[in-house]
Amino acid sequence: MEFSTFGNRLTGGSGIEELMDDLGNALVLGGPETRMLGGGQPARIPELTAIWKERLEAILAEEGGVDRLVGSYDPPRGNPKFLSALAALLHESFGWNVTSKNLAITNGGQTAFFFLFNALAGTFPDGSRKKVLLPLVPEYIGYANQSIGSDFFKAVKPKIEKIGDHQFKYRVDFDALEITDDISAICVSRPTNPTGNVLTDNEIKHLADIAKENGIPLIIDNAYGAPFPNIFFADANPYYDDHVILTMSLSKIGLPGTRTGIVMGSEKVAGAVASMTAIAGLANGNVGQTIMAPLVESGEILRLSREVVKPFYLEKSKQAQAWVSEYFDDELPYRMHLSEGALFLWLHFEGMPISSEVLYERLKARGVLIVSGHYFFFGLDEEWQHASECIRMTYTMAPEIVEDGIRIIAEEVAKAYQLEGAPA
Repeated sequence: MEFSTFGNRLTGGSGIEELMDDLGNALVLGGPETRMLGGGQPARIPELTAIWKERLEAILAEEGGVDRLVGSYDPPRGNPKFLSALAALLHESFGWNVTSKNLAITNGGQTAFFFLFNALAGTFPDGSRKKVLLPLVPEYIGYANQSIGSDFFKAVKPKIEKIGDHQFKYRVDFDALEITDDISAICVSRPTNPTGNVLTDNEIKHLADIAKENGIPLIIDNAYGAPFPNIFFADANPYYDDHVILTMSLSKIGLPGTRTGIVMGSEKVAGAVASMTAIAGLANGNVGQTIMAPLVESGEILRLSREVVKPFYLEKSKQAQAWVSEYFDDELPYRMHLSEGALFLWLHFEGMPISSEVLYERLKARGVLIVSGHYFFFGLDEEWQHASECIRMTYTMAPEIVEDGIRIIAEEVAKAYQLEGAPA
């Protein structure tokens, strides 16, 4: 048996498959010595866990609740009551000109981007091929292998602003951005996965203006951002406009198992996503929308994001950064990206004698799982040494796991410089 070109592309292995395989096995099969710092698994926040339990108990107690939860199909676009409530919340809270016709549910954010990318890029009826522009890499590992056919990303290296002795920040290099005829969309994640970078309001507005001038959409992946789950530590605001496609998710607020993604855009875009859902999967799961509906109707989802989720992760980020400073020798040439949001720390080891892939294997042998940075630099026209000198680690696990993992990472990085002959 042979697979098609498309089949080979989706079955030939990928960074996101390696990441999720490590994550799933660590969470299900990993013993006490496994330090899972590699995935995007949100933390279990006790206050939110209690709310999910209360909601499930309330649904089960309602007449017809079980049927609504698991016994019937929603329309391909999503639950009409949930969509209406969400549209009303976004309009009332931010003044955005949206109705339920501007919204569509998907089976998680990953599916949303599979639909969007393949609808907006690739081969067109006239035979032309178009690409998605990534104005700043590193960018989300899950985008890389989603194209039907060949790769269709064009990426731009960032400007690197060094801050103090051991921090830095990536910034969009607008001088290097070029919107050619083969660019059909611009895409950014905000906060950025993997780095925790938050593009400033000015950067987002500039990108939106460029997109509008060229008649193409700006896609903003808002899986970690405002208005929910609001894992935003920087001084930044959510953004939407008529030519913007904004994606959201219920995963990082604490419902990853429900696989509930949200696409907001023009009526044409939302309708297209609903059509693709019908073809690819008939309908989406009901559970996430059913649990969250009253919290959206009341606006409680915004309060929880603002007063519970954001402070929780901000504290965990600060603690993880403190451990990096404690365990990493000041003489090591390491820099940590400013932690402005999301669930990760991004570390760069300048001139590291081994690649981040080798470091990944050495850490895995010691029971520490991280993600090699090279996976996040797809779409570039040329190799970049910087890409093989970075790693991503999450700080969402139990404090003792995170601290011990950071200690072991520091030991292995120091050993790499010492053993391989590079300056320490």
